[in-house]
Amino acid sequence: MRYIFPFLITSIICSQSIHQMEMSKYNSQVQTGLDILINERLDLIKGKKVGLVTNHTGVDRNGKPNYKIFMQLDNVHLKAIFAPEHGFFGNVSRGEKIADKKSLDFPTIFSLYGKTRKPTPEMLTGLDVIIYDIQDIGARFYTYISTLGLVLEAAGEAGLPVIVLDRPNPINGNTIEGPLLDLNYKSFVGMYPISIRYGLTVGELAKMIVSEKWINTIPEITVIEMENWRREMYFDETGLRWIPPSPNIPDLETAIRYPGLCLVEGTNVSEGRGTEHPFKYIGAPWINSEELVLFLTQKHLQGVSFKPISYTPAAIKGKTLKPKYENEVCKGVSVIITDRLQYDSIVTGIHIIKAIEKLYPDQFQWNDFIFKLWGKLPLLEYNNEENDTLIHQAAAYKLYD
Repeated sequence: MRYIFPFLITSIICSQSIHQMEMSKYNSQVQTGLDILINERLDLIKGKKVGLVTNHTGVDRNGKPNYKIFMQLDNVHLKAIFAPEHGFFGNVSRGEKIADKKSLDFPTIFSLYGKTRKPTPEMLTGLDVIIYDIQDIGARFYTYISTLGLVLEAAGEAGLPVIVLDRPNPINGNTIEGPLLDLNYKSFVGMYPISIRYGLTVGELAKMIVSEKWINTIPEITVIEMENWRREMYFDETGLRWIPPSPNIPDLETAIRYPGLCLVEGTNVSEGRGTEHPFKYIGAPWINSEELVLFLTQKHLQGVSFKPISYTPAAIKGKTLKPKYENEVCKGVSVIITDRLQYDSIVTGIHIIKAIEKLYPDQFQWNDFIFKLWGKLPLLEYNNEENDTLIHQAAAYKLYD
């Protein structure tokens, strides 16, 4: 036994070392645009009066917020901060309007989800450059990229250059899913003719927005690229610390489910808001859990399984103000990703919605939001040829292998 025990210890250590070596090819190397700007490109902002578009996700590799870094730099003058939906600290519920905040010892925080969603000329007065640094999620209807476009347009109108600090697409930069937006359905939850899951980083998308002239006035733009990020990476392979980009995206798995299961918001079915598992729990008081699980299981969808679930949505401060079926018991399915490389969020969302519509036709209802989310007619129908269009068009703007 005394000979076996050291062997086991050695085997465990070797196994852990091999795992660390395998992960190190990703984890210890990715640097965001913020890291590169601070370490290599400070010349771009030295002596400049800076407006910073950001929120709680704008941190360096060590977790230090960008605004603190800029305020401590010599000869860099942070004059204004612009915050998107969910606020500067990311703790405001979806759709809740946010006011500006002024302080004597801190740059004014202008809300871009209050009286205006586009910076006004007055907000930009006195600035020399705008920096955009927000972690995106990789889904068309996530509003941070709409804020990006409006900031670019406002900068163009004011004659201000924009520096976009690139960050990873957390659900990888290869996978494209869902239909292209028909611009007849353009809204703040869908401003560009891209797929729902569009497979670009925010820096790549910014280049595409400007080059394709998807905004009315074009600014001078500089994208500070990441180092050592690769398109096949999911966020947990970057070595960066996960920060929930908004209150109802608590983890990476939720982000992967989100592009397809957010479509449930266009119906009278609960998408799990008001629970600790948004976009994982799907249900309603009039659904039979076991019946729905059986129906979906028979579809043999790849990379996903379904489990019967019962839950009661409730208002959660800073996350959900008035969830569907508040304080009512909902029955439905828990959506469990078993293989994220095989999982198709859009296909899964379509099958769930169509299953509920088929099984419960007297109770199921659409709402008008579905047209903004899906972004075209007919509803819940598309083919991969649409994605081929985006793949071809976006190739010119890709910055990474």
